[in-house]
Amino acid sequence: MATSEVTASQSQDIPQLPNHKVKRKKAGQRACNEKNEKGKFCGGHLKRWFYTTDILEQACGDAEKAWGPNAEVYRCEHCKTLYLPNPAEAKVNVAGQGMISVFGLTLPPKEK
Repeated sequence: MATSEVTASQSQDIPQLPNHKVKRKKAGQRACNEKNEKGKFCGGHLKRWFYTTDILEQACGDAEKAWGPNAEVYRCEHCKTLYLPNPAEAKVNVAGQGMISVFGLTLPPKEK
């Protein structure tokens, strides 16, 4: 029961759009966690969604009105649920943070 209470409180602070379901990504999340009518997880990949170039979204216009023209938004490839980025993840990376190599082959980050 505690997990459903946490999920309900997290979804309430995210403004919902009229034609889209909007959720917040969890840290490191790369797959959709939306449940269907049978209670099974969708599991579709979350991909960066450039809504300003989507013809169907241009007709609707909800996302651009709510977030502006260049917001970072992800969309499930199956159920089309929209995900906003996790505020704890500072770096924009569609595939996620990834894992550190156990063999010590991970290169240090480039200096700017």
